[in-house]
Amino acid sequence: MNQFLEHDIRKTMARRAFLKMTGLNLGSVALASLLNQKLFGASPSAPQSSGTVGPLHFAPRAKRVIYLFMSGAPSQIDLYDPKPKLRELTGQLLPESVRMGQRITGMTSGQKYLLCVGSPFEFKRYGHCGTEMSELLPHIGSVADEIALLRAVHTDPINHDPAVTYLFTGNQQPGRPTLGAWVSYGLGSENSSLPAFIVMISGRGGQSLQTRYWGNGFLPSNHQGVQFRGQGDPVLFLSDPPGLSQETRRRMLDHVQALNRLQLGQLNDPEIATRIEAYEMAFRMQTSVPELMDISNEPKEVLELYGAEPGKPSFANNCLLARRLAERGVRFINLLHRDWDHHGGLPQGIRQQTSQTDKASAALIKDLKSRGLLDETLVVWGGEFGRTAYSQGNISKDSFGRDHHPRCYSLWLAGGGIKGGVVHGVTDDFSYNIASGGVHINDLHATILHCLGIDHERLTYRFQGRDFRLTDVAGKVVKEILV
Repeated sequence: MNQFLEHDIRKTMARRAFLKMTGLNLGSVALASLLNQKLFGASPSAPQSSGTVGPLHFAPRAKRVIYLFMSGAPSQIDLYDPKPKLRELTGQLLPESVRMGQRITGMTSGQKYLLCVGSPFEFKRYGHCGTEMSELLPHIGSVADEIALLRAVHTDPINHDPAVTYLFTGNQQPGRPTLGAWVSYGLGSENSSLPAFIVMISGRGGQSLQTRYWGNGFLPSNHQGVQFRGQGDPVLFLSDPPGLSQETRRRMLDHVQALNRLQLGQLNDPEIATRIEAYEMAFRMQTSVPELMDISNEPKEVLELYGAEPGKPSFANNCLLARRLAERGVRFINLLHRDWDHHGGLPQGIRQQTSQTDKASAALIKDLKSRGLLDETLVVWGGEFGRTAYSQGNISKDSFGRDHHPRCYSLWLAGGGIKGGVVHGVTDDFSYNIASGGVHINDLHATILHCLGIDHERLTYRFQGRDFRLTDVAGKVVKEILV
């Protein structure tokens, strides 16, 4: 046998070479499945990916989540947790027996007095369930029978950034995957032309919103949230430049993908495969997203229900878009509305915020229900923590402020798997401490995942030698609010 031929055979049959070739072949098969599902007999409408949790741990009640995040922390005392005794004590010192030396922020720790201030707004009973809510929320009140109101939610951080980070990742330190990324990782996508996790922002002022609030952390980057904008291109550079046709774009993309596949074959880096799919997703989105974002074709009565106005970015428009995304199978839709941080001028400020969010929040519930989507869509509404029973700064007839308060606040859920018309948890007469039914952020996460058919203790990802999960080493499902 020719010695050179024999050398080539020995090289080809070497164990390391064999394993390398096998690994590359498997990688090629996996890549082909990403780029062309028809090769595997899948229908064109088949899900982009099945997610890592398959089969689900138990029967899901929800297929997706719409999270209405009120950035800055709405005051539970003025919206959801009526405290008549606190109103009677307005202007008097907060009793030491209530505070019990608990930590407060530097914004009020230097005040000479911590004076009680009750809500200037009346509370009413709404729905057949009779849930008490503020007069500022007549529309949300109109769907009270669909809502489970949690009045004893609590968190660990006392300042905004760590609290928002904790709310979305289960940890105060940046760098971990967000709730939406975990859902995308666990369940995958139902729509091959849209990301599994989409973010939209409304409102002005208030705390800055960091992109890591919808980041993927150490999960593969295809699970990070994709931000859609309210004006211009929904996603930057989505439109082709003038003079560039779709055919030219496709040819250019094919050449880039060929180079990426060469690199994937050499390095076998999963991030390269993720990048290849990201390019393909972006190309598909050029067709799907413009139609999705055009709400002008919605019936007049639907636009009026939300208070939406085509071409004018708003929370109302985003709520309507959230319903359209839900119809298209997007797994996690995160709407962030800014400027709830009322350290001063609370009565006027909270009126303004509820006027922007109350009608659309309720419209989303009604619209989903009318289309048969509410039973399979979990809707969550709330901020990162609550507000204090005492005033920040002086109290006047028409103005006062409230500081941060992580020890108890209100948040509500509706839809897939949630029992409507119930109130869970009780706080003391000052909405300062939990009397019963406390729900920690870890418990909230466990409950959301449960509604999606996922056991929070079994959704894990190994990173740096450790199995991480959203709820870390804590969390229990709030079974009292489940159907």
